[in-house]
Amino acid sequence: MPHHDQAPPRLIIVSNRLPITLATNEGMPRLERSAGGLASGMRHLHERGDALWIGWSGDLDALPDDKAPGIRSELESSRFIHVSIPPAEQTVFYDDISNGVLWPICHDRLDQLPLQVDGWNIYDGVNQRFADSVAAHYRPGDTIWVHDYQLMRVPALLREMIPGARIGFFLHVPFPNPEIFFALPTRRWLVEGLLGADLIGFHTRRWRGHFTAALRRLLGIEMEGDSTIRWKDRRIQLGIFPMGIDADHIGEMALTSEVNTERIRIRTEGQRLLVGIDRLDYSKGLLRRLSAFGEFLRRYPEWHERVRLIQVGVPSRGGIGSYDRFREEINALVGRINGEFSSARWSPVRYLHRSIPESLLVSLFRAADVMLVTPLRDGMNLVCKEFVASRIDEDGVLILSEFAGAADELSEALIVNPYDATGMADAMHQALLMAGPERRRRMRLLRRQVLSSTVHRWADSFLEALNVNLPLPGTPVRA
Repeated sequence: MPHHDQAPPRLIIVSNRLPITLATNEGMPRLERSAGGLASGMRHLHERGDALWIGWSGDLDALPDDKAPGIRSELESSRFIHVSIPPAEQTVFYDDISNGVLWPICHDRLDQLPLQVDGWNIYDGVNQRFADSVAAHYRPGDTIWVHDYQLMRVPALLREMIPGARIGFFLHVPFPNPEIFFALPTRRWLVEGLLGADLIGFHTRRWRGHFTAALRRLLGIEMEGDSTIRWKDRRIQLGIFPMGIDADHIGEMALTSEVNTERIRIRTEGQRLLVGIDRLDYSKGLLRRLSAFGEFLRRYPEWHERVRLIQVGVPSRGGIGSYDRFREEINALVGRINGEFSSARWSPVRYLHRSIPESLLVSLFRAADVMLVTPLRDGMNLVCKEFVASRIDEDGVLILSEFAGAADELSEALIVNPYDATGMADAMHQALLMAGPERRRRMRLLRRQVLSSTVHRWADSFLEALNVNLPLPGTPVRA
């Protein structure tokens, strides 16, 4: 391990994927910036200092010999460290275990688990690759921040390799109820992986409560005070850090002429607009939302030809059987609703199955009378916060699932149970009838929350907590 005694301490960010990904454009490989909450959330930390970011950026080993050096040099100059994962291992680690087992477990979907689960050794091996890369670049005094369910073993692996390191871990998805989590035969092994960290962060008090209940049952660990446990002569902090968004960026986008022009085009038919924008994943509640919209049209026929639902389903995890079937179910349900209610001049649902540029995303936010964010289970959900940040006109109504982590903060939304189709239909009716002063009162309070609790504040508060969590008396002081 290299030693740089005089070098200042740095932040080492560790995530499954780097915020840039290898892409091919007209046969030429190049690196493209990734979208997503984590990428935008950590980018400012990476850019404002000499931080390193360790992760996977695509199959660089398959690059032609004449292209590889340039791509690798571009990564290195930007302080990105690529973790090489053979394609066969990547398939097992990412598709089979991370998204095929851990994702459904964390989102309460035992029905989505495969009948046979193989590949935990590959998951551990890939986690070891990440830990090895961190250890190779670590300097005494550096702070390490590991992210999300794909890398749950990394903190413990690092603790073995660098006992004195300052290590944080943040879980961006829910930690499931122990009754569901205990379906995993690897439950103890995964939890022990997280306990290598000095600070484990969650979006909400509920997710932390699930984790502490699992600790109690698996390891007999009890909380000390509100947020601390002891494990192997170490004190570990369990913190609550609700993730925010880059609200200033969304607000600036909302002011652009491109967004305003697009918004006017979307609104030309004069109908009231309900909007949903989701990654195409069974956790987002799209089938139940569409079913509830059908129920709304049955219960309130006065809205026929006066309202339209624009639902965007952003492609996700193609090639995985359960996702392919889910996409077919969405298409069929949209067809049934339009078949039942359409007239010669009106179809109630416009469904877009594609990725959309940021300008169109913000245009839809700005055009919406009602925004529907109704996941069946979500760690946080940043789409609802992006909608609020875009509403510089202080108008529009947010309908939000009680099972999204964001519901703890955004209490001025209309909070619904996504399993209650009638309740959701009534909420749509209530939102469309809501008077202007009441809409603006709610939106002002929502904006106050979203604009004050940004992603930058989230990141800074996590790092502050990580670096004030001092070692127990009598334990060696870290380098």
